[in-house]
Amino acid sequence: MVRLFKKKMRNSNYFLKFGRRQERHNIWKRLAIVFSWREEGSGARRLLLSFLFLTVWKTGSGHVHYSVLEEAKHGTFVGRIAQDLGLELAELVPRLFRLESKGHGDLLEVNLQNGILFVNSRIDREELCGRTLECSIHLEVIVDRPLQVFHVEVEVKDINDNQPVFPMAVKKLFLFESRPPGSRIPLEGASDADIGANSLLTYSLNSNDYFTLDIKRNDENIKSLGLVLKKVLNREDTPEHHLLITAVDGGKPELTGTTQVKITILDVNDNAPEFERTVYKVSLFENAPNGTLAVIVNASDLDEGVNKDVVYSFNTDTSADTLSKFYLDPVNGYINVKGNIDFEETKLYEIQVEATDKGTPPMSGHCTVLVEIVDTNDNVPELVIKSLSLPVLEDAPLGTVVALISVSDRDSGANGQVTCSLTPQVPFKLVSTFKNYYSLVLDSALDRESVANYALVVTARDGGSPSLSATASVSVEVADVNDNAPAFAQPEYTVFVKENNPPGCHIFTVSARDADAQENALVSYSLVERRVGERALSSYVSVHAESGKVYALQPLDHEELELLQFQVSARDAGVPPLGSNVTLQVFVLDENDNAPALLPLPLPLPLPGARGGGGALSEPVSRAVGAGHVVAKVRAVDADSGYNAWLSYELQPAAGGARSPFRVALYTGEISTTRALDEADAPRQRLLVLVKDHGEPALTATATVLLSLVESGQAPRPSSRVLAGGAGAGAGAGAALVDVNVYLIVAICAVSSLLVLTLLLSTALRCSAPPSEGACGPGKPTLVCSSAVGSWSYSQQRRQRCALGRARPRPTSWPSAPAFHPVPLAETENS
Repeated sequence: MVRLFKKKMRNSNYFLKFGRRQERHNIWKRLAIVFSWREEGSGARRLLLSFLFLTVWKTGSGHVHYSVLEEAKHGTFVGRIAQDLGLELAELVPRLFRLESKGHGDLLEVNLQNGILFVNSRIDREELCGRTLECSIHLEVIVDRPLQVFHVEVEVKDINDNQPVFPMAVKKLFLFESRPPGSRIPLEGASDADIGANSLLTYSLNSNDYFTLDIKRNDENIKSLGLVLKKVLNREDTPEHHLLITAVDGGKPELTGTTQVKITILDVNDNAPEFERTVYKVSLFENAPNGTLAVIVNASDLDEGVNKDVVYSFNTDTSADTLSKFYLDPVNGYINVKGNIDFEETKLYEIQVEATDKGTPPMSGHCTVLVEIVDTNDNVPELVIKSLSLPVLEDAPLGTVVALISVSDRDSGANGQVTCSLTPQVPFKLVSTFKNYYSLVLDSALDRESVANYALVVTARDGGSPSLSATASVSVEVADVNDNAPAFAQPEYTVFVKENNPPGCHIFTVSARDADAQENALVSYSLVERRVGERALSSYVSVHAESGKVYALQPLDHEELELLQFQVSARDAGVPPLGSNVTLQVFVLDENDNAPALLPLPLPLPLPGARGGGGALSEPVSRAVGAGHVVAKVRAVDADSGYNAWLSYELQPAAGGARSPFRVALYTGEISTTRALDEADAPRQRLLVLVKDHGEPALTATATVLLSLVESGQAPRPSSRVLAGGAGAGAGAGAALVDVNVYLIVAICAVSSLLVLTLLLSTALRCSAPPSEGACGPGKPTLVCSSAVGSWSYSQQRRQRCALGRARPRPTSWPSAPAFHPVPLAETENS
């Protein structure tokens, strides 16, 4: 039943391509049992069939196996390889579907349109595998994206395409007539290149009266063919015998081969030489040097005299390859090496040796010498890089396959066992994926900024002693990904710029470095937009997108903006882009661009007889005052800061060179008497006070003060509205002014201390930072020490607005301690 079912299912090629032979035989038996059931059990039979087919499928899923007959025509169907490997037809071309077969690349091919494996060229099983029982073509199917390797085995089945062949078409033998009946004459049998039943030979001999055909096997399973003499020969009756030996193989249909044996009957010498052993077995290392002794054969002859002398020779049927490898000494029987012995070419030599005496006619004895070649480690492993997936992204996941490597060694046993290693210590490793195949995979994370290229050395080493090795170099390039944001050298920069700079002036250059490569390292700069007071930041400064140069778009005014603080963003061109910010603190340094300004008079009171209008005053001064009495005070402010806002007062000489009885304090502006007044002094005194700052060059203003001298009996009229700005009269107005001065002094001291601390910190930061001045950068700032004198009131009331978004200026000033007295303000004029 098993044979009948096999015959029915023989057309299903795929059904025969899984598992080993024993597994297939067991499955056939199970299927035959199922088909032997009666019709009533059709449902159960169908269920069991499904189970057996599932077993068949699981058996073949790990290793795809096909079979094909040798000598199949071009285009013969072998199997649906794409379907069996689970690949879609549409992805065969995009994934670069290809076959790899060492030494058999053109025998089989795949139609990429339908995924069918077919015969591409003539397959000769005997040429591929010789007389090996199992003959298979091993294919590696490789597809990319992702890289996968499938292993397919195509078994080549033998057909009876070779007929038996004898070594010689006509074999000539010489026999003595004295040869006894029953003696055996050895013959060389026929050979059939097929295997199995196709190579099983049977022999037959044509009918004759003297000889029969003898076939037997010895201990070495070697079939021996010979002729056995049935009765005594008589040369005088029949000097020659012509025999026909026919060999028939076991194939279907049967093929035959024949040889003619011509036997000449000789007279006289009736003893043939005999060897000590019929079979000599020796072992010989491959690559043995020429002259190495392999074996000594020895034969003896019972005859006497010349008929006893023996000459050794190889059988006339000995192959040319054997004759080129060994030399037989005709006298001593020494068989020596004379050619290159290679285990990978031939593992066993079967040599037929004859010993022939010198009788007339000569007689011969025969023996067989089996020379087994022992393998030595003489072949270096072969290492081939099959496929490379380069470059490798630096963020590639662990386990990513980089390359496929195949190794092989023509030696056998331990000499042919190859192991692979990887040097030096790199973030890659070798993983054995199949017999003689390794995958180079990613073992740890990559960082292109640390190492951009890896030079790997793959070493294949066999297990011989001493071992042999081969190396292959693999250069793995790491491709960049945008994983690094641009970085500035420091998080904050301090820049000093003089006010009144020209528009478009370069004040600073920011620079950020990106550790990535190519477009991921291209950095562009931009402002982080925000409001500065009522205006946008972009109206003050701009940054060049490529160079990082920062420009002031308009002249900066220290009196409006003392500190401009903003951020510059650096962003790369990667996808997605990465960026970082740096803070710039731009201090606007003061220039002496504001002249002192005299404070306006608060609601002046015109007096009868006073000249001029508006704020002109005629202030009475008693003639009875003594020296040093303060009679008036000139008040002025300077919008600048530092030395540029430090004011000094000078009294201009009177017209005509007359000496004035008054003087003005250098830093407070108080006008006081230098001596006691007398009748000689003019009743109306006109004083010109020059107010000057300490800038370079210094700027000035002129104030005119009119004083009226009255007698001591006249009470001076108070002008409290002038003194206190309309806050009251008499002692109440004076007390209010003193309270205001006290608070003002405290505020001035506190703010001055804060300003000094700020300047010290700014100077320290500037000294520690690299040079950052632009084309119109400021010079070294001048520091002004605090003073206990001087007039700074306007500077204390109006300070610069910072870039922190304050709408109004913050009052700061240098410390000073002017004296405030309830004295009237004189008439003032700006020069």
